[in-house]
Amino acid sequence: MQLQPLSSELSVTTQIAVADLAALAARGFRSVINNRPDGEEAGQPGSVALAQAASQAGLEYRHIPVVPGQLQDAQVAAFSAALAEMPAPTLAFCRTGTRSTMLWALQAKGSADAILATAGKAGYDLSALRPRLGDAAHRR
Repeated sequence: MQLQPLSSELSVTTQIAVADLAALAARGFRSVINNRPDGEEAGQPGSVALAQAASQAGLEYRHIPVVPGQLQDAQVAAFSAALAEMPAPTLAFCRTGTRSTMLWALQAKGSADAILATAGKAGYDLSALRPRLGDAAHRR
């Protein structure tokens, strides 16, 4: 599992396994956000199993599923609320980490250039989001 930091309080990664949750807690994470819909891929652990393992590891857990290509403002708001409400540091994940990074970018404060540079440093090209990042509604 390769963790990509986006800030001091948030990292993203690819799909995690149930067994990874105890290791994440041992590494200092306090919260996990799952951005993957259940059943997206055969063999993928379900949200209920992940939530139970997170609880057993002492981690907070949220499931904010995003279907690829269907990112909605309500999901961005839910992600932002989760980051504000859950203890940091937080790990967000999906199949490749891209949807989690997109959710972060769309709620992040700062210039579009700075947000895109941070995502790029973590290995995610979010240049297609530039028009949405420039929207004043996302720059609170």
